[in-house]
Amino acid sequence: MSAAGAPRPHGHHHAPTTIPGEPWSTGVERGPDGAVSVGGVDVRALAAAHGTPAYVLDEHDLRIRARAYRRAFTEAFAQVGAEVDVYYAGKAFLSVAVARWVYAEGLRVDTASGGELAVALRAGVPGADIGLHGNNKSDAEHAAALDAGVGRIIVDSLVEIERLADTVAARGGDPAPVMVRVTTGVHAGGHEYISTAHEDQKFGLSLAPSTGTADTVADADDDSPAMTGLLAVLARPELRLLGIHSHIGSQILDPSGFAVATRAVLALRARLARRTGVLVDEVDLGGGYGIAYLPGEVALDPDRIAKEIAASVEQSAADLGTDLPRFSIEPGRAIVGPAGLTLYTVGTVKPVRVDDGRTRLYVSVDGGMSDNIRPALYGAHYHAEVVGRLSSAEPVLARVVGKHCESGDVVVHEVRLPGDVRAGDLLAVAATGAYGRSMASNYNLLTRPPVVAVRDGASRVLVRRETVDDLLALDVGDA
Repeated sequence: MSAAGAPRPHGHHHAPTTIPGEPWSTGVERGPDGAVSVGGVDVRALAAAHGTPAYVLDEHDLRIRARAYRRAFTEAFAQVGAEVDVYYAGKAFLSVAVARWVYAEGLRVDTASGGELAVALRAGVPGADIGLHGNNKSDAEHAAALDAGVGRIIVDSLVEIERLADTVAARGGDPAPVMVRVTTGVHAGGHEYISTAHEDQKFGLSLAPSTGTADTVADADDDSPAMTGLLAVLARPELRLLGIHSHIGSQILDPSGFAVATRAVLALRARLARRTGVLVDEVDLGGGYGIAYLPGEVALDPDRIAKEIAASVEQSAADLGTDLPRFSIEPGRAIVGPAGLTLYTVGTVKPVRVDDGRTRLYVSVDGGMSDNIRPALYGAHYHAEVVGRLSSAEPVLARVVGKHCESGDVVVHEVRLPGDVRAGDLLAVAATGAYGRSMASNYNLLTRPPVVAVRDGASRVLVRRETVDDLLALDVGDA
């Protein structure tokens, strides 16, 4: 299991990092007085200017990572004679500024809802460079995608294929560009809840024939749901079949699953060509590339994964006797996750005797599960450090918890913090750029933190902090 997956065995605790280095962004440094800066901005100045909790996003680091994925995959796939597009998976975190940054670095934008689509469009990303995902898109979301002229709509079910085709027929106009999402049976990455390619889940259409598994060798009579979906698209003139989409999981640190899934998708493409004469032009291999959340962990290297997937693509196409399609991938967490940290202020500090006789220091901060639900949702692990000062105190076993009325409101399960950690200290949690703000809530009616960008010694707000007035404005009362 990955660092963001199931909880580790009892008693695991990682040593502090000596900032800089993973899991922190490249712009994080600790000065001689112990205070940390991000992108040249002291965290004490950030807290004074923007308050806490706050999501802090290192713009330069994010751009570097976007650029690295585009370069690595473009070069590796060029070596085997294929072209590749890199889509930023907006579900990890999307704002107008972030959409503009990744688009400026040569990435397209993948969206998973009408709201994400609206943000990408507000950022000025052309519809042709946007994709729309979703296992249960509404008619309004289909219409918005068609109005925007999105480059591709990834259909997720036989029902959606018919609904989308009917919508296009009623509206008139050009056929909608469609990719069919398939499940390959390959399960890679972290916790079951964030796995997206095994059979028993809500996404996509299975490659497994009705009387076998996805590994079964199918022939021209392939009756898998995936083949049925492809044929259904071809049968509707209102739809234009671009290709096949797959996604095998999330927080993947072992690249071997990509090779297996790639072979399965390319084999389906070849079977469709034998059956219909249509060799689809595009194949999307998804994302899920893992990052480092804890000291000592190593992120999946873009160059390594690009070369391995390209080699698999070349070999599979040769074995099948088919030309290579155009490919696309969808990194999200790998680009924005390491670029972000969450800055908190410490409140109550409480030593608690635990069952094995040890003492654990419970360090409460001014946020919690409303700004990072992942530890409570599926046991994700993070690293934290006191960042506003230097301490020579001996590190002690600690658990960072939030201020919500839930015993499961844990921010960091186990970490060693200075024994003199106290109220008023600034504490930062690393690698929270992905799925922190995007999954944030108003639980206990806490207001959601701002997203603050830092670069070249300056900070600016990308998404403002919510206020109590915002909460009250939504509550229409009983009048």
